Amino acid sequence: MTLLISLQKRSVVAMVVITLLGSSLFAKGKLTLSGRIVDSNGKKVKKATVTLLSGGQVAAEETTGGNGKFKFKKLEAGEYVLQASHDEMGAAESIITLSKKKDIGDLPLSTKKPSPPVAENSGSVDQTQSQKQKKTPERISVTVPQTMEAMGSPSKDFIINELNFEIKKLSAEFKHLSQELDDLKALSKMWVNPLTIYSKEIILKNGSTVFGKIIYQDDKSLKVETLVGYLIVDRAQVVRIVDNVITEDTQEYVPEQIRESYTPPPMPKLAQPRYTSQNNSTMNASAKFSANCVLVGNISEKKDGQGNIIFDGEIKNIGGRRADFVKVDFVFRKNWSGETKTLTTFVKGSYNTFDTGIVSDASLLPGAVGKFDLYVPQDFGAFIGYSYVIDWEEYK
Repeated sequence: MTLLISLQKRSVVAMVVITLLGSSLFAKGKLTLSGRIVDSNGKKVKKATVTLLSGGQVAAEETTGGNGKFKFKKLEAGEYVLQASHDEMGAAESIITLSKKKDIGDLPLSTKKPSPPVAENSGSVDQTQSQKQKKTPERISVTVPQTMEAMGSPSKDFIINELNFEIKKLSAEFKHLSQELDDLKALSKMWVNPLTIYSKEIILKNGSTVFGKIIYQDDKSLKVETLVGYLIVDRAQVVRIVDNVITEDTQEYVPEQIRESYTPPPMPKLAQPRYTSQNNSTMNASAKFSANCVLVGNISEKKDGQGNIIFDGEIKNIGGRRADFVKVDFVFRKNWSGETKTLTTFVKGSYNTFDTGIVSDASLLPGAVGKFDLYVPQDFGAFIGYSYVIDWEEYK
């Protein structure tokens, strides 16, 4: 009787062991883990990366679809670390003990720094105690790799795109401000010195002066653009048109070798020239053998930034002899009562040395052309008109 009872107990124990071994062998590689990734409001999260770690190594990885669900198949029983992350929604982490097919349900993501993973409750006190006993210092010291996206920080691509957008925005603002600054400079330049744009000074017979820019002209009238608008001026009422130019002071060029010791040459004292020949018949020669200096073109009248008036033009010797000391005498009419002033300028021609030793650059050979310019200083005063006379001498 005792032997029979002992055999029955042994058979029962053997059946239990066989059942356990069979179930474990049958379950090996056949377990699945599924669930759904949601945000802090419980909404499904699309394109979230779900990673399953085992012993610090990646066992499986999957990306959620439109319903936020994931599913890992062909898993072995054991303990896993489940990580989920999304670029905008944040990250989440959990420890899963897998002994059979399991659905963890919803796993919410958070943008806050994830707390250390906590093993889920199995519902039985014995399993919890066994898990506490299984915890070893080695497992506690295992660190799970974290990414910036999993920690809730924005991705590198997002930061680079934001910086590029800010750079483009600042560049557009800089170009806009530069254009506005150029416009303001142009306006300020015009109001500080309108002559930079309206350079023509039109003097009328009634004594008034119009500053502007000539848009159109013919033999009867002028159309002038001014600061106050457009004016139509009768040409018969125009006395003179002065071209105001902004000139810069130009210094005389001195070679570098003699720059320190250079001093301007003194003005020579011209002696009264005389004829080499005492025969008066030379002076009464035919006109075709005499010098004849005429004005080529017109006399240009300009005004610089300091208010000085500049007259310039060209003189040509169309005669048959050399003309010496060629000059132009300007007679300025100061007012309507007849007051006049005279200024003289010499023509810049060729150099010539006379018998008296005098050297002059105001000589014009037959057919030669020389330029002249006359500076009328600002303190000369106003004038209502002028006339000119060309004068020269003839020497052998």
